[in-house]
Amino acid sequence: MERRTFIRASALSLGLTGTAAATATAATPLRVQVLMFDGVEEQDFIAPVEVLGLAGRMSGAIRTTLVSHHRPRTVTCTYGTEVKVAGAWNPAEADVLVVPGGGYTNRTGPGVHELIGDKGFLRRLKESKALPVGICTGTMVLSAAEITKGRNATTHAGAKADLAAQGATVVNARVVDDGDLITGGGITSGLEVALWMVERFVGAQVAQRTETVLEYERRGTVWRR
Repeated sequence: MERRTFIRASALSLGLTGTAAATATAATPLRVQVLMFDGVEEQDFIAPVEVLGLAGRMSGAIRTTLVSHHRPRTVTCTYGTEVKVAGAWNPAEADVLVVPGGGYTNRTGPGVHELIGDKGFLRRLKESKALPVGICTGTMVLSAAEITKGRNATTHAGAKADLAAQGATVVNARVVDDGDLITGGGITSGLEVALWMVERFVGAQVAQRTETVLEYERRGTVWRR
């Protein structure tokens, strides 16, 4: 299977059979980049990093890296945690881009509004062929790039009205998989989103093993079209 056919093949399997089909392997691992920025919510990014990192270590089928939207830098998270980010986002090197949330209610401070206000970044995001995954108010960044317009999506409860006003069909589910767009609800939904990604791209057995090691059981039902 050629690189970048993960998303298309997996989305087709969902639409045709209603079940997830593993498309990533140790030979052709899924390349996941997690976007970092000042004001990012700690739980929003660390849950996917933990889940995908563990699943990748067990299977070899996922490679996860932290990236900034412009250049290598140290970002300061919502609660003061400093994280050194060694690389910048490169759409050509990602099959999946995870966009966490943070700082949505503070329009003048650090957080997602830094990304929402960056028109060049939004243009690159819209043009990227990587699967966009929004966690919490990270979905609002995808919305600003017009990725969620006319699509099924979810976000933090405090931003759902804005998401709907910007043209998305808001689904009140913890994880919404609309084929080539995945979004998650509130802050801790990154756990469910990442576990669903493992199931969809690597398979249910690895997802179940990941849950067992983490001693965490998924909440809610994944909404799929």
